[in-house]
Amino acid sequence: MAQISIADLFRSAEVLEKAGNGAEAIDLYKKWIAYNPGDANLHAAMFNYAVVMARFGDAAGAINVLRDCIRLKPDFLQPYINLGRLLEDSGLAGNAIGQWLDLVKRMPELNGENLRHKLLALQQAGRVLETHHLDIAAEDVLRQSIDLKPNQPEVVQHWVALRQKQCKWPVITPWEGVSAQDLIGQISPLTAAVMYDDPVFQIARSWHYAKDLIKLPGKVYGGFEDRQTERPRRLKIGYVSSDLREHAVGFGLSEALELHDKSRFDIHAFYCGIANDDATKQRIKASVEHWTDIRAMDDDAAAALINEAEIDILIDLNGYTRDARTPIFARKPAPIQVNWYGFPGTMGTPFYHYIIGDETVIPHGQEGYFTEKVLRVPVYQPNDRKRKVAAEFPKRAAENLPENGFVFCCLNGAQKITEPMFVAWMDILRGVEDSVLWLLDTSQETNERLRQIASQHGIEPQSICFAPKRPNAQHLARYQLADLFLDTFPYGAHTTASDAMWMGTPVLTMPGESFASRVCASLVRAAGVPELITHSLEAYVAEAIRLGTTPGAVATLKERLRANRDTSVLFDTAKLVSSLEQAYDTMWSEFSSGQLPQPDLRNLESYEQVAVEMIAKGEGFDLAAYHKGLSAIDALYPLIPDNRLWSVQGQSHTTVQDARLYENDALASSQRKVA
Repeated sequence: MAQISIADLFRSAEVLEKAGNGAEAIDLYKKWIAYNPGDANLHAAMFNYAVVMARFGDAAGAINVLRDCIRLKPDFLQPYINLGRLLEDSGLAGNAIGQWLDLVKRMPELNGENLRHKLLALQQAGRVLETHHLDIAAEDVLRQSIDLKPNQPEVVQHWVALRQKQCKWPVITPWEGVSAQDLIGQISPLTAAVMYDDPVFQIARSWHYAKDLIKLPGKVYGGFEDRQTERPRRLKIGYVSSDLREHAVGFGLSEALELHDKSRFDIHAFYCGIANDDATKQRIKASVEHWTDIRAMDDDAAAALINEAEIDILIDLNGYTRDARTPIFARKPAPIQVNWYGFPGTMGTPFYHYIIGDETVIPHGQEGYFTEKVLRVPVYQPNDRKRKVAAEFPKRAAENLPENGFVFCCLNGAQKITEPMFVAWMDILRGVEDSVLWLLDTSQETNERLRQIASQHGIEPQSICFAPKRPNAQHLARYQLADLFLDTFPYGAHTTASDAMWMGTPVLTMPGESFASRVCASLVRAAGVPELITHSLEAYVAEAIRLGTTPGAVATLKERLRANRDTSVLFDTAKLVSSLEQAYDTMWSEFSSGQLPQPDLRNLESYEQVAVEMIAKGEGFDLAAYHKGLSAIDALYPLIPDNRLWSVQGQSHTTVQDARLYENDALASSQRKVA
């Protein structure tokens, strides 16, 4: 054993591992290390020894070996990373973070290897700090990483998201060596929807994000021509989601999945979320004919399974949200692929054929802002009429509210709150005596930050109240304590708006140009109270003050919402399901006749280039500015005609007009006060 070279050791251990003889590989390393204490490469053997031990289930043994490896050669960098990860997996997150940051401190010399290891250590530490809700520390660590290497999309996305949920404004804050363009050009599509009311930027950012996210798959399915036949007796519909559980998507879909016509549709659910087993998940499992857990499958295996199941229409209920499995769709395992419900915007890819919306979220004339073909239903969001509400009426004191006074609320996540809207809310509080603003509880630091900002605008800090976390049934019941829900902008209330109106609480909203900014207007209109849709920030503030100071105005709205609840379009789940099924029939008809829509991805790189420059300058959505920017690019690098803003010789294409939601929406985007 003492005569075996380290190269032979590595080769022999690898052969044993590949043959499944992990125990023998471990024993080989153990003996070599015992008989070669003075070998110059002992540290490398110890590191590989630990890797094999961890791979075959001996985490504690691997931790001990890695510690010995670090003591033997403190400047050998890789063990710090692996040791930190094993400590994290063992429930010792604090020790893991300490290990990674210790590595950072040990690398004063700048070279490629040190930089790579330092970046990896910072990323790992930031990830775990964020997971444990230590947002300030996570933000600082991720900023250090960006400072070293600005081009890190995943790190930038997490850094920006951390600032959003802490309500640190402005969210995009460049510093020396890191420009606003660096940051804006790497944010996720979901973050872009929260921050910017710009449908051109949305489609371009989604396209770029998908290109970064999706690596070229080993196998792409196709050859579905033999299935272009008459409609099968039962179309196989596959829903892919991480959220078919106690989650906004799961709550909303529960009844819709129960109401599918099983004589015409064979419903499959492919679950890729966390490993819990709550009542909502059990209800959904009982409502579908086939439930498959694909969490443990890689993308190739999951796509193969879906393809083997011969799914006709595959529906992505995640989009670009947490735990999405977009790479499965990139493999095209089904002949028809659809974007619906989970993500308020286009996917910007060549492998989604349709998006399901309604006439409010995607007005006629705005189809060019989507790579998918638009199909519309009466209201795009599903609702559960069987949702459970706590029977006990909540008390104001238990929800951190004063006994008297008008209660404005916004129970959206804090990441949706933008500075212009918060300032508008302060104007509203000033205009309504004895009023308070009721927000979801966040961290102590963020709560205090919002109260300080309120104080700077002349509002008593105690006028900002925070709703404690509650189980969903209790959360729904407490909506009755609020007088008026104030929507956010540009990413408005979605499920929170439906929940509020189900409980009889009116919602005031201000739609914009993007899908995400129009969802709440869609819900408000479908609930039968369209007068709560405003079209400028001034009108929004004025209407909130009017409702807060006019006796009986809110009570009348609440009475209407309760009276119309069982008949409104918003809560007519059966009608929505019937419309969905008609849409599925249309999709199959177009596919079988060889007319499946093909996404148009032309010029999206140029659109994003113009958008990033505009946003970095603080400019809002402006079609004329886009045309000017595209013309400048075309003068040097000629653009090909597309179906959006650039047609022959740069003339605006008629399929994208400066359309408005309704006849009364005459306010041009340049007049909006919220960019």
